[in-house]
Amino acid sequence: MKTDIHLAELPAGAPTATPRWICVPESVAHQAAVQPDAVAVISGSERLTYAELDRRANQLAHYLRAIGVGKEQVVGLHLERSLVSAIGALAVLKAGGAYLPLDPSFPTGRLRYMLTDANVDVVLSRGAIAERLPKHTWSVLDWDRLQPLLESYPSDLAATGVTAEDLAYVIYTSGSTGQPKGVEATHGGLRNLIDWHIRAFSVTPADRASLQAVVGFDAAVWELWPYLAAGASVHIPEESIRSNPEGMREWLLKEKISVTFLPTALAEQMLVLEWPSDTALRILLTGADTLHRRPPAGLPFTLVNNYGPTECTVVATSGTVQPHAANVHAPSIGRAIDNTEIYILDERMQRVPEGEAGELYIGGAGVARGYRNNPTLTAKKFVRNPFESESGRLYGTGDRARFLPSGEIEFLGRLDDQIKIRGYRVEPNEIIHALNAHPGVQASAVKVEADQSGAKRLLAYVVLAPGAKVDPNGLRLMLSQQLPDYMVPATLVQVEALPLTVNGKVDHSALPAPTPTNALADDKFVGPRTLVEQRMAGILRPLLHVDRVSVKDNFFLLGGHSLLGTQLITKISESFGVELSLFGLFDHPTLEEMSLEVEKLILAKVEAMSAEDRRALSQFAFEEKR
Repeated sequence: MKTDIHLAELPAGAPTATPRWICVPESVAHQAAVQPDAVAVISGSERLTYAELDRRANQLAHYLRAIGVGKEQVVGLHLERSLVSAIGALAVLKAGGAYLPLDPSFPTGRLRYMLTDANVDVVLSRGAIAERLPKHTWSVLDWDRLQPLLESYPSDLAATGVTAEDLAYVIYTSGSTGQPKGVEATHGGLRNLIDWHIRAFSVTPADRASLQAVVGFDAAVWELWPYLAAGASVHIPEESIRSNPEGMREWLLKEKISVTFLPTALAEQMLVLEWPSDTALRILLTGADTLHRRPPAGLPFTLVNNYGPTECTVVATSGTVQPHAANVHAPSIGRAIDNTEIYILDERMQRVPEGEAGELYIGGAGVARGYRNNPTLTAKKFVRNPFESESGRLYGTGDRARFLPSGEIEFLGRLDDQIKIRGYRVEPNEIIHALNAHPGVQASAVKVEADQSGAKRLLAYVVLAPGAKVDPNGLRLMLSQQLPDYMVPATLVQVEALPLTVNGKVDHSALPAPTPTNALADDKFVGPRTLVEQRMAGILRPLLHVDRVSVKDNFFLLGGHSLLGTQLITKISESFGVELSLFGLFDHPTLEEMSLEVEKLILAKVEAMSAEDRRALSQFAFEEKR
């Protein structure tokens, strides 16, 4: 291995000494003072030096203060991963407020709920993205239109005066009541994450890190602030390669990235790729789902597995994953990070013996304040620490775990029905709530299924109301207007009734496997008509694990997502010899539209050929027909 990371140098949860408490804005301002011309954030051909980042964030912070933003006030950031999103988040913190990251791909209904629930008065967005925001009482600031005005504001800024207990950001996760819940993270928790990360991974200004996570995923917090606090540079990959293993590998090598975070599913695919021995990459951080794969021996960088719910400021445990030969067991989730305590407790809130399973509770500096505007749920999940004389709190994760003899922690799954899809926490009840809102659905259930590669997909089982006919495409469309794409079930199965246990709960083990006969029927099904549509359908069926595809079926409503999109683009290239872009797929997601785009690309390629090449192609086609 290229780097040996010792995450257990200190006892689990040991405190680290810091000279004084400082917030994120002060750290970035310090870097701007000592290395003003160093690159802070870079995206393609765009880049920001530390001086530019600090100046532009200061100007926006002055403006935000002028319109009333201050302590405990939440500002929405409706932006894609970009230089602007970094400036915006830093400016909100400099103004003394807290930021709420909003993924522009989320449906309007979900955005409206989050903005309303978080009591947001101001949202920063830009251009065409801003037009997707729901109309309401909040003010929308268009970054592009704001620029001339911001140039008149001062480029320096006095200290914010925030304390460790003040709110830094709010991130929403899936909720069991049918609506997402907002987690309130503090400056103290964020500072603890930063200090631990810089120490544990020896981050210096020479490091080059990546910002791969989408806006709204708390990993983006981890991918940004520790590196800016340390004076390193943060590099943002293009959306088209962000979820593509080969594309990300080439980008990491080209950008000379030294530390990267990749969600578990993507990281596992990256481990089996070929890596040059002289790669700049020294640490690959992963998390967000259960890690099943160990790195092969001789990998030129260190793999570090991490665990932590949003309620505990991104990371609570961390540990180096040794190669295959070192350990035959599944990778652990490591040990508690600095200033963090991990407890494995039984139903009576008592410690279980070493090696026995219990619920994992987290205490310490990273524990969030609670849920936004939800004191009942906060009191239920954030409980008094019975092992401390002071008023410390523990967060009950709902995860099963046990301590190993080594002191590391083994993750054993969930105590409840919560599942993870592509790194996101998903409460099935939120999907069920959306399904049951359809007038033709009497009852429903949701479960997750993994294919042979380990990729997960959501299955929805629906009991129709008497006499009701439900169009599956219409139902998926309704769901997509309320739920993010990773929560829209890939497969809809019709059942007469939901199987129940003796206790009256849904018996998920008795739900039938999807088959062509129990799939929710589509009365408007139109099969492939052209040769291109037929070949495209042949690509889509195994990729999406469906038995048939109508020409009007939408790739993303059938369970497709950006990672599968990159695989689809590769298969189209192999089958047709043309390159459909990821943006082209987003703009033309139905089988019919994709096929037309492929035909246009083929025609353009033929028209660009020389006369000799065309004759050769015609002769080849004639011989094929014979």
